Parts: sequence; structure tokens; C-alpha cells
Amino acid sequence: QVQLVESGGGLVQAGGSLRLSCAASGRTFGRNAMGWFRQAPGKEREFVATIRWSGGSTYYADSVKGRFTISRDNAKNSVYLQMSSLKPEDTAVYYCAANYARGPITIASSYNYWGQGTQVTVSS
Repeated sequence: QVQLVESGGGLVQAGGSLRLSCAASGRTFGRNAMGWFRQAPGKEREFVATIRWSGGSTYYADSVKGRFTISRDNAKNSVYLQMSSLKPEDTAVYYCAANYARGPITIASSYNYWGQGTQVTVSS
């Protein structure tokens, strides 16, 4: 089994920064990628960023490109999301997810394990 625990969410003013962390426990064998998704009230869960566990290639949603940076620490079995120049529209619950299966790594249905989520609120 794989468990994911997010931390680092909170309330920040527009233009500010936050760093989310996701600590994973369990197997890394077969892991293709770890990603971040978010869900705002009344909206569907959407892709934010993902990173390939082997190689470290990164992919971002257009809405966060240039403002967010995803990184990983294989030794700590963790992934991070550095968020800068935050906007009110970034307000959402942010989820960490791990992908062990084939399929596009930018869509939620490709991910096998999910964290409980952490709230990020950006005030204007």
C-alpha cells in the first residue's frame, strides 16, 4: 500500500508564496510519477503539475506555468510544490497523487493513490 500525506497549505495574500509537501510511504518500485491536482468548490478536480519519479521530467498546467515549481526528493520519498505569485483563482484543496499505471500522467484517472488534501486560500 501507498499512503500520501500533504502539508503546507494555508491562507496567503495574492502575490504571496506557499510550499506544499507530500510525504509518501510504501513502495516506490513501479512508480511512474507523482503529481498535484486541485479542486475548487463547485468545480472538477484539475491537473496542476506532475514529475516523473525516474528522470524528473516535469509537466505543468498552463494556468500555473512560470509560477509553480514541482520537485521531488527520492531519498525522502517526497514531492513538493512551490507556489509563487499566487492568485485568488488558485484557491482550492490541493491533492498529492501517485501514479503506478500506464496512461497520461496529466489526468486524474491515471493516478492510483491520493492524499487527503490540503486547503490553499488566496485572498485578494
